Amino acid sequence: MSESPSDQTWPAGSSSSAGGGGGAGGGSGGGDEIVPLDIAMLDDDADFRQYLGGQLQTDGHDVRALGTAEELLASIEARLPDLVLLDMNMGRVSGADVLVEIRKRWPRLGVIVITGYPSMDSMRATFKQDVYDYLAKPFRTEELRRVLSQAAASLNLGAKPEAKLRAELGRQIRIARTQRGWTLKDLSDVSGVSVSQISSVERGAHLPSLESLLTIATALEARPSAWLEGAGF
Repeated sequence: MSESPSDQTWPAGSSSSAGGGGGAGGGSGGGDEIVPLDIAMLDDDADFRQYLGGQLQTDGHDVRALGTAEELLASIEARLPDLVLLDMNMGRVSGADVLVEIRKRWPRLGVIVITGYPSMDSMRATFKQDVYDYLAKPFRTEELRRVLSQAAASLNLGAKPEAKLRAELGRQIRIARTQRGWTLKDLSDVSGVSVSQISSVERGAHLPSLESLLTIATALEARPSAWLEGAGF
């Protein structure tokens, strides 16, 4: 039912979650530092679990690859992971329902949603449940590595404070923009900040200047102090 795994990109047509698990340890080529994480992954496709779990382990992560919601919740109960990779499309089980249960029990646990059926509505719904990020297929190995690296920084999983600040500000701006239904160009048009600069900030590649931060926050009708607080500053 699912496509054959690729070292480069997970195809959009698979019924399982999309993943671009890491290649040989540390060779991402994307410049993101790999911070070893304890990851619990839920996916109903056994082949995908084996492949992505193996790739993440190659990158140095401790991975629990689980096939049912019951197994995932029991595993989290037994040992809290750093992050959860949550497939949203699993046949009889709704990833959205699993996410609701996770938020009831562990409100601050980092969750990265993966879906082969992305939409603006589903993205907004998951961000309302305070997920860290939302990955749509197809995406490349480097993209998954980047998201994991930024999550480690933003959620203070062994990263330096400045890296956490970059990642969290980028995440908060991306969430605020997405909730308004804006593209990068929309935000650029309203704020006067270039598309390339906003994109760089959202990726966590650079910190915005104070002037740019205030301009972007004003355009999004947001408080930069809340963004800074979310990053632990």
